[in-house]
Amino acid sequence: MPAMADDAILWERLDTPGHDACRLERRGSEWQLSGTAAFAAGSVPTCLHYAVACDSQWRTIEGSVSGWSGSQAVAVRFRRTSGGSWTMNDRATDALADCIDLDFGFTPATNILQLRRLSLGIGDRADVPVAWFDLEADGLQRLPQTYHRISGHAYGYVSPSAGYAAELEVNAFGFVRIYPGLWQQVP
Repeated sequence: MPAMADDAILWERLDTPGHDACRLERRGSEWQLSGTAAFAAGSVPTCLHYAVACDSQWRTIEGSVSGWSGSQAVAVRFRRTSGGSWTMNDRATDALADCIDLDFGFTPATNILQLRRLSLGIGDRADVPVAWFDLEADGLQRLPQTYHRISGHAYGYVSPSAGYAAELEVNAFGFVRIYPGLWQQVP
C-alpha cells in the first residue's frame, strides 16, 4: 500500500453521493492542482477532471474542466492574462478583472489556492472575489467571498451570493478538510 502524501487528498461529498481526489504539485516555480470529482448532479451521474495552474505567487494562470454529466460532454478551458482579463474557451469574459483566482463550484480543491495566496495570519480577514465556474452556472461568473482566519486550522468563510457561510477546517497541508454540509476529507 502506498504511503499517504500531504499533497494529495480524498474527499467524500455530503450533500449527494460522490467523491473527489486531488493533488497539488510544484512544477518549477509554478503550482499545478489536478483532480477528479465523481458525483450525482441531482440524479445525473457526473465525472469531471479538473486542473488549475498557478504562478509562484499562487495567482491563477489557466485551468480546465473536462468529462461528462449524464449524456452531456464537458470541455472548458480558462486563461487569465497578465493584464487580468479572463477567457473561457478563448472567448473574453467581462467583469472579472479584479478576480485573481479560478474557483470550481463542484470541488473544495480550489480553496487551497486562494488560502495559500492570501496567507492570512490569525485574526486577518480578506475579501476575495473569484472567477467561478459551476456546471449549473452560465459561463464564468464573479463570486464574492470572504475568508477570516480563526485559528491555525480554521477559517470563517462567507459567499453571500451563493448563500453559504461556515467555518472551514483545513489540514496541515492547507486543503479544506471539512466543508460543512458539502465535503469532508476521507480519513
